[in-house]
Amino acid sequence: MIKIRIIDPDGNEYETQTDVGGNLMTVATDNLIPGIDAECGGACSCATCHVYINDPKQLQLLGEKSDVEHMLLDYLDTKRENSRLACQVNLTDKQDGLVVHVAPQT
Repeated sequence: MIKIRIIDPDGNEYETQTDVGGNLMTVATDNLIPGIDAECGGACSCATCHVYINDPKQLQLLGEKSDVEHMLLDYLDTKRENSRLACQVNLTDKQDGLVVHVAPQT
């Protein structure tokens, strides 16, 4: 089990524990985190699970974005260098303690 802390756009914090092997979007939707709509169900086709990973070390542990993730993020006005799509963040034991900020919706 790993711990993840998710902070919604209003600053509310949610701490959860989850098994490794899933993705961040599923954890967020299973825990009803506001701002993670996941309209495509994790198919990486809608960008409604946009999050920020503020800690550079945690961001680096996630690996590189795919070309599709880059493309979808490019359509968002709220994109930053630390932007990720939660459906593309696969959870391993290295993500224990991950802190995620849900991006504001545009």
